[in-house]
Amino acid sequence: MKTLFNIFCTAIIAVGFTACSFLDIVPDEKEKAEDAFEDVMAAERYLYSCYTYLPNPRAGANSLDFMTGDEVITAFEHETFAAFPKGNYTASTPVISYWNTLFQGLRQCYIFLNNVDKVPNLPSATLADYKAQATFLIGYYHFLLSRCYGPVIIIDEEPSILTLPEDYKPRTSYDDCVDFICQKFDEAAAGLPASRPILYYGLATSVAAKAMKAKMLLMAASPLFNGNSEFYANFKDKDGNLLMPQQYDAQKWVKAKDAYREAITLAEQNGYALYTTNEFNNGNAEPADSIQHCLRYNIMEPGNKEIIWADAREEGYYGLQNKSTPFSSSSAWNGVSPTLAMVERFYTKNGLPIREDPTYSQDFYKVVTVGDEQSNQAKPGGQTVSLNLDREPRFYSWIAFQGGYYEILSSASNGAYTEDPNYLTTTGGAKLVCSFLNGGNCARGSRTNNYAPSGYLNKKGVDPGYAISKSLKSPINYPWPIIRLAELYLGYAEACVETNELDNAKEYLNRVRKRAGIPSVEQSWETIAGKTLDQSRLRDIVRRERQIEFYLENQNFWDMRRWKIADQYFNVKAKGFDIDASDISDFAQVKVIDFERKFETPTNYLLPIPLDDVNKNLHLVQNPGY
Repeated sequence: MKTLFNIFCTAIIAVGFTACSFLDIVPDEKEKAEDAFEDVMAAERYLYSCYTYLPNPRAGANSLDFMTGDEVITAFEHETFAAFPKGNYTASTPVISYWNTLFQGLRQCYIFLNNVDKVPNLPSATLADYKAQATFLIGYYHFLLSRCYGPVIIIDEEPSILTLPEDYKPRTSYDDCVDFICQKFDEAAAGLPASRPILYYGLATSVAAKAMKAKMLLMAASPLFNGNSEFYANFKDKDGNLLMPQQYDAQKWVKAKDAYREAITLAEQNGYALYTTNEFNNGNAEPADSIQHCLRYNIMEPGNKEIIWADAREEGYYGLQNKSTPFSSSSAWNGVSPTLAMVERFYTKNGLPIREDPTYSQDFYKVVTVGDEQSNQAKPGGQTVSLNLDREPRFYSWIAFQGGYYEILSSASNGAYTEDPNYLTTTGGAKLVCSFLNGGNCARGSRTNNYAPSGYLNKKGVDPGYAISKSLKSPINYPWPIIRLAELYLGYAEACVETNELDNAKEYLNRVRKRAGIPSVEQSWETIAGKTLDQSRLRDIVRRERQIEFYLENQNFWDMRRWKIADQYFNVKAKGFDIDASDISDFAQVKVIDFERKFETPTNYLLPIPLDDVNKNLHLVQNPGY
């Protein structure tokens, strides 16, 4: 992991990670192509430079899709990413744009493919692998572009610096883009290994290629792109050709289903499996509950076989972990805060939505005392809000709340929490009992920044073995998942719902639910009289399962769009509890958090192409609404 990260850094320095328009003159790497391919090591460095255009999925301040949905609200509204939930981006000021960077990455890949055969003494097997990796990146960069912008310009060869403006390419129809992307993933899969040694974690594999193909087809089958004449009836190129399909095509779900089936089979044949161990930790045995422990680490144990493809770059000081942990001056900033909407999405312990579980109290915001039988949820004898008790294990693994636990260590030499009477040491570990009340260890205090706006804190992606000190330090680093096996299972379940193969949908949905420690979907829903697991209900269940399972994993921003429901959730201000309260009864009052939230339909369902590029290419049309 560290080796690849260091190679990335070297490549960035050597090649220059610029965000030039793909229409601009090729930078120095073109002029130095002979040097770049003079020997095996130089060719390897050039290949790795092709990866440097990958967006960093957890670069919090500058990530397009990390904290920009409705899952969390943060104290960092001044950072770049916050323009997206506020709707403060335009074609002239796109704020975070992949358009230029990814086209530059595509050029880099084609330069590599056009020159790598010249490398002396490069073994044939290595040559084939290198070409397949570059082909994978061509497919993946087009996938990222199409996810952002819909129909894009297909780059199928190295762009010539001699191309005249009148010969610049127009956008390609969405369906043709999908076909091209899937073709590239299939080509790449044929030449890639199914897995790689840990030293090369983060490089493309055949399983990743097939998984990404399935993900592309799922998106193409989804309501935003599959016959969405409501939004895109007049979305045409300069010659009057429609760029988006106007008729719903049920066969697209069949293609997605078959692609997921193929990817799952390949993954399982090569040892990929859901993460189910509770044995891994980094010096903190908490969470002591075995299911919670497994769920807490399921994206954090390096090299675990659930992760199909991951980003191996290090997190750094200002990443998710330091921003999520309970406040410690200059080191832990207490600021990534799940919204009440996200909190309420998690199931009850019976695997049902809180509003549909007949055994769950509907007085969600009532102040209650934690019982001894709930000791794995919160501190017995303490008080919390009813909503926080008797929920599913993923809730306790990933969400910190009033009276609940935050599993974390305190540095022995410069401890952040050891003086807090609510810092509990246990056999082999430690945890903090959280208080969001005024004066508490997770409270706002007098700070205008570094606080939890909703009265909740995120724990997902925070290693319980991280020892927080009173001075800034690097967190425990681990690869960040781009796609994992649970996503294949739920993607397959979603496609099976739409093709009305409901038994298959339930089988793969239940695989994820079982690992989550909740009953099967049949067992949960049979407790509710008159409720049948028909297609419509299973569609809602699979979507909810995805929202829970992939909480804070770069999915919500896109899923809400492709399901064509983003305007219902992204156009409303977040809610939480009263974080200025000193008494829990006052704290338990639901408040609207006064941070701007705006989502315009249909404009914001796609992102804007930078205006400079639209002006430069006379054949290029802008996305609707911009």
